Amino acid sequence: MVRGKTEMKRIENATSRQVTFSKRRSGILKKAFELSVLCDAQLALIIFSSTGKLYQFSSSSFVRLKSEKLREQIAFFPAYNENR
Repeated sequence: MVRGKTEMKRIENATSRQVTFSKRRSGILKKAFELSVLCDAQLALIIFSSTGKLYQFSSSSFVRLKSEKLREQIAFFPAYNENR
């Protein structure tokens, strides 16, 4: 059984839109988890619903992940290294 390609346009029916959002949200969160495990990748995903509700996934502590990346980026600035 082959599925047809879904046309990318806004779903006008609010109930159908919410059901689609829930299913796709679950799918993308599952894919994010799989990617982090299979590839040993550090990953953070943030999703906001149309009502403003937050959904998130992080393969490690998001605060730790951000601070590690920030430290790596700052280390490349010459002014930062001169003051050390």
